Amino acid sequence: MDHASHSTLNPAGAAAEQISQLFYWMLAGGIVIWGVVVGLAVYAIFVRKEHPLRMTRALVIGGGAVIPTVTLSGLMAYSLSIMPELHRPAPDGSLTIRVSGVRWWWRVEYLTDDGEVEFETANEIRLPVDRPVEFKLVSEDVIHAFWIPALGGKMDMIPGRENRLRLDPTKVGTYGGVCAEYCGTAHAQMMFRVIVSDEQEFDAWRHQQRSDAIIEPASNPFGRQVFWRRGCPACHTIRGTEADGSVGPDLTHFGSRMTIGAGILPNESDALKRWIVRTHRVKPGVEMPGFESLINAPVELDALVAYLEALR
Repeated sequence: MDHASHSTLNPAGAAAEQISQLFYWMLAGGIVIWGVVVGLAVYAIFVRKEHPLRMTRALVIGGGAVIPTVTLSGLMAYSLSIMPELHRPAPDGSLTIRVSGVRWWWRVEYLTDDGEVEFETANEIRLPVDRPVEFKLVSEDVIHAFWIPALGGKMDMIPGRENRLRLDPTKVGTYGGVCAEYCGTAHAQMMFRVIVSDEQEFDAWRHQQRSDAIIEPASNPFGRQVFWRRGCPACHTIRGTEADGSVGPDLTHFGSRMTIGAGILPNESDALKRWIVRTHRVKPGVEMPGFESLINAPVELDALVAYLEALR
């Protein structure tokens, strides 16, 4: 499994940078208040008797009420001042991506300037560096929350409502995203990967994603037969074939993704076999049925895995 960054304190986006600065200012303010209060406690215990009562009252009122009030008011004013920038919409013509929260995975649709779906993928988002991106966030079932800590703040995904979030990636790298709102059994296993790359690499990936799956029927006809015989097309789409299910993730370019199961396993042969035959043990609550009967049919399992890995 790759080590994607999940840290807001290691920002790779403009919004995350502001949130990180806010954290350090709040930390500094907390240290000031803690130091004053602890200092007053030490004073009260060890040196109070050496000073008149009037001075003691002044120190308690100043250090226990005035300084914390001024410090917290300053922090509140600063936090409110950055909110307009954090909620600023992306400019017209920006890359637009619609992300749907589904128990317990992510449907990712890249949109054209006209709002039409250009292509669909799942559990993985690729972005160009130094370009604003607008996310349209929706939910297909319960309340979820979309959060990429290294790039910005979180945004709730509410059934029947579309929320929007602007992010501005500033560093090339791989970053982790999570669902930040408890949504049921597999909430903690509802993750995704975000790959920020330069413009040229992103454009090449986008061009490849627009195309149908490149499948040579003669290369693995048995694997394709297993895919159909086991009923996989009822839930999954593979563009360029007759598989057009929409319940589960689009598998058109599945073999090129980094992870499976919404970020919980690396996209490798052994992990994929485990996912297929032990689905509910790997991710309790998931709606995908487990194909445990394939344990006793290793030839079928190997062919199916090879077929899925070839979808690039």
